[in-house]
This record gives sequence, structure tokens and C-alpha cells, in this order.
Amino acid sequence: MKSWMHLAVAGVGAILLAVFATTTPSPAPADAPATDFSAGRAMADVREIAKAPHPTGTPENARVRDYLIKRLRSLGMTVTTTTAPISAKAKERLDKWRGSPADAQAVNLLATLPGLDSTKPAVLLMAHHDSVWGSPGAADDTAGVAAILETVRAFLAGGQKPERDLMVLLTDGEELGLEGAEQFFATNPAKDRVGVIVNLETRGGGGRASMFETGDQNGAMIDLFGGAVRHPVATSLSAFVYKKLPNSTDYTVAQKLGVPGFNFAFIGRPGLYHSPLATPDALDQGSLQDMGRQTLDLTRALLAAPELPGKTPDRVFYDLFGMVFLAYSAWVGWLILIVAAGAYAYAGLGVTTLRGFGRGAGIWLALLVIAGLLLYISNFASIANGPTNYYDRLAAIPRLEAQAALLCVAAAALVAGLLLGRRPASQVLAGAVTPFLLLAAVAQAMAPTAAFPLQIPLLLGGVGAAAMRWRADGAGRWVATGAAAIGMGYMLTLGHALFQAVGPGMPFVMIVPLGLSTVMLLPLMPEIARSRAMRTAGALVVLGLAIALWVRFDAVAPSVAVYTSDH
Repeated sequence: MKSWMHLAVAGVGAILLAVFATTTPSPAPADAPATDFSAGRAMADVREIAKAPHPTGTPENARVRDYLIKRLRSLGMTVTTTTAPISAKAKERLDKWRGSPADAQAVNLLATLPGLDSTKPAVLLMAHHDSVWGSPGAADDTAGVAAILETVRAFLAGGQKPERDLMVLLTDGEELGLEGAEQFFATNPAKDRVGVIVNLETRGGGGRASMFETGDQNGAMIDLFGGAVRHPVATSLSAFVYKKLPNSTDYTVAQKLGVPGFNFAFIGRPGLYHSPLATPDALDQGSLQDMGRQTLDLTRALLAAPELPGKTPDRVFYDLFGMVFLAYSAWVGWLILIVAAGAYAYAGLGVTTLRGFGRGAGIWLALLVIAGLLLYISNFASIANGPTNYYDRLAAIPRLEAQAALLCVAAAALVAGLLLGRRPASQVLAGAVTPFLLLAAVAQAMAPTAAFPLQIPLLLGGVGAAAMRWRADGAGRWVATGAAAIGMGYMLTLGHALFQAVGPGMPFVMIVPLGLSTVMLLPLMPEIARSRAMRTAGALVVLGLAIALWVRFDAVAPSVAVYTSDH
């Protein structure tokens, strides 16, 4: 009974930590202190800009542009506009949206607030002011534009004169293929004054705002970021992965030119991405607050710096549940792995046999194979990566994530019942964890800034296993319980972020969080009756497949049934 209690405490603790980490902060009201970022104040701009769809070349786009010019000038900024014809590819997309051919031009807005020394490299805040044809775009990217306006207002309310110029670039034609950004960084002389960029973007209508991309050789910039931003949400894993994806934002254009920068976005409530229901009332104001507060902290630090940080080797960086931010040199990953391996070696000393090691390795392999098979079958049943509309897949993410979670737990229950049963977990722990240690070592060697999601759970799991070996019936068990709760909570948070990003087409990304969570729980694992494990696994599989069929036969959610014809 005690073993089940500790297992339950670890599970509940992990869920609570994950919920805390993925919950947006409360939006600050419109009467918040003038120097604070206030989503309540920013919403006034959101409601004005996102009254209706405002794609490039339309009268509504011109109305939004006129409004933004007045707002920027009211903040004491000098505003200029640049106009250029859109590319043939962009024109083809725009003509497809409106159903008839017509000429259009992309119009960028560039605003400048002079600093004490205008010869110093400037700080550029960037977002795009256009929307897709069928969506008012309250999130994409009105939220980014409004956050910039409120950031500038809050900075000015502090009364400090910036060391360097503050520039605001609101691009046009981003939804047509980064037209405005391409125009600015190819032809505008002001591009040569830019020292660092803070770009704001969204994909969806809510969720935590994360700093997901940086420029190359980001070490010194990340140190400034970590010291300036209170409770930041950021990870070098996303920065590494984003480079491998075909996705792009306005910052992509500058990043390819070597301009340092920070790219923020939130991607929750994915069904609202490019949706006609992406209205101001549907926007999660907590997400706007989350994005704006981080942008304001970072902007203040960049403007106050006597010299902008130069390029230094990339850092490993990540937040823990939005409470603690860690950044360190890539070689530290090897130390973490050594400590983790040493802790597991101590835990298995004298109790690991060759047969037990083999059974543990079998548990690891069986878990990955069974989970992968279940996820593949359910994905096939739901047509989540088949011939369905891109936006319908996004709308289905919450259901697909629940389906994947149920099937992962089912796989763990099945493997535990078949291969573990009533055997002591300590006998199989070494075999189960060794493949993950090897995988973490390979990741450290090949992609050191992206290896920490393997290393940190292994470290926590090793500490828990060593604590159980030290004192299994007392404080050691509680240490193992706490370590498992923290590690599993991080895995749930990571799994949620990964699924939001790539889950509909790549549900297999859930296998790694599942495997590491299982390893962390092994030291606490009680005796398991095979029949009970089979019944539990069977029930979870039925529920998971039921969700898959629900997605298959209800692919278009009523709230997001109408989209633009091209994404």
C-alpha cells in the first residue's frame, strides 16, 4: 500500500507541476501601474486592429495601417513608410484568396525613438500587421503588434532615456511569404543600424508565450535574457529543432543574415490559427500578458546595456515550470550524464544480474515498440496525418494529445504487467536505463544544446534510485518520490509542448517522455498483478481508439469549420 501511495503522490505532483507550467498568467488590468505591461491596456489596440480581416492590399489593411501610424506617433516616435510591389508568388496567393487578380503592394511601418547615442546599434521590435484573408487575426499577429505598442508605452512611462535607439518595424505581407521582412532587410538602409531584434509571432489563440528561437552564437545574449526577464519561458531545444523545420517567421529573414535576435510566440488553442473565429474576444489575454511582460523586461535590458552582447558559443538554456531559468555551457551536459550514470551504478550495485539487465533492456524495447505501434494505429484511425485539411489537424490537437497520453499509459501498464510483474524493479533498472544513457550521450555529442531533455530526467531518476538504495523505507523513498514528480512533471510539460508543435503528424515524439517517465518511476514501482495491468491497458486502449474515431468522423470542429483556402 505504501508503494502505491508514493506512486500516486509522484503522479499527482507531476500533473500539478505540468498544469502550473502550462497555465498562462492572469492578465494585468487596464489600471495596472503605468510602468507595468498590461494586457488590459493592450486589448484596446487588439480590438481596434482586429475588427475584421486585413490582408495586404485591402482597404481594411489601409485602415489598420493608418491607425498604427497614429498610435506610434502618439508615443513620440518618428514614423516612415516604405512601399514595394509584392512578388509574383505572393500575388498568386493573394489572388487565390480574393478570387480575382489585382495589383497589391506591401507597406511597412518603421518607427524610431531616439536614444542617447544614435550611433550605437539599435534595438528593433518586430511584428506583422497583416492578416490572412478569412481571419481577423486577433492573435496572428495583432497580439504581437499590440504587445509592442504596450511595451513602448510602459518603457516610456519609466522616464528613462534609452542608451540606443528603439526601432519598431511592423511589416506587411508576412502571410504572403515574409514579403515585408524581405523588403526591409534587402533594401532599407535602416537595416544596417539594427543590433538586435525581438520578434513577436503567434500560431493559435493562447498558451504560454515562449522564446523559441535565437540568433547563432547566442551565449552572451542568453545570459542577458536570463538576467533580465522575470520567470522566462524559453528552451534551447526549440531553437535547435526550429532550425530543422521548414517553418519561418519574419525573423527568419534577419537570422539568415546573422542578425542577433529573440523570437517569441504562443501556439496554444491551435484551432484558432487563421480562423474566422480568431476575434479579440477569443484571444487568451493571459497569453498576451505572458508575451508582453517578457518582451518589456528584455527590451528594457537591451536598451539600457552600454554595449550589446557580442557573439559567443551557444548556451544550453531552459526554464523549469516557468519558475527557474537555467543557462550553462554545452560541456556541462557531460557532467550531468556522469553524475546520473554514477547514481544509477550505485543503485544497481550488487543487485543487478545479467538476466535482470536483459529483462530491463527488454522492458525498454517493448515499451517503445508497443507505444509506437499503438500511436501509429491510432494516428491511422484518426487520419491525423492523412488527407485532412491542415487546419482541421490543428483543431484536433487537444483530442489527439489526450488520445496519445492514454495510449502511452496503456503501453506502460502493458509492459509493466508482462515484463515486470512481481519482480523487484531494482533488478531491471540498469537494463532499462542504459539505452537512455547511451542515447543521451549520443545527443550530447551531436546536439549538445538539445540534449538536456534526456539528461535532466536521467539525473533526477538516478538521484531517486540512489536514494532508494540508501534508505528504501524512509527518507530515501520520499526523495525518490520528489525526484520522480519533478522529472515527470517536466516530461509532461515537454510532451505537451512537442505535441502542440508537431504532434498531429509525429505522435511518436511522445515515446521519449513516456520512456523517461517510466524509468523515473521504476524505483517506486510496486508489485503489479498481470491481470490487473492487462485490464487497465485494455480499457485505456479502447478509450484512445474511441478518441481516434471521434477525430476521424468529426474532423472539422464546428468552431473552426471555415478557413482560408491556402496556408
